Amino acid sequence: MNVHAHQAYKKTQVSTASQGDLIVMLFDAAIRFAKQAKERIDDQDFEQAHQKIVRVQDIMDELTSALRMDVGDIARNLEQLYGFVSDQLLQANMKKEKVHLDQALQILLELRDTWAQVVAKPYAGNH
Repeated sequence: MNVHAHQAYKKTQVSTASQGDLIVMLFDAAIRFAKQAKERIDDQDFEQAHQKIVRVQDIMDELTSALRMDVGDIARNLEQLYGFVSDQLLQANMKKEKVHLDQALQILLELRDTWAQVVAKPYAGNH
């Protein structure tokens, strides 16, 4: 698939996705960038590791800003988890230590799986 066709496909995928699907896509991207950052640290390519970590941080900022705090404890709990992930990313970026990325990745993977399950469930009000 050429680059333009791939970009058009991704744009269509994003523009037709539900809000839940978009959240899962954001987690997928965060996970992919975090794994790439770990690889760059292994390669001693700290500039590229920095760039990948910044991408994950941007995604975490986006997820945090999308929280609706008026819905209660779930949003506050997610905000705390997102904050912990962001702190781990900051530590990983400053120290270039994969242990912090591993901690962030563990939570990102769990959150992604949880969101994927939520998105896959039929809406209770549909019947």
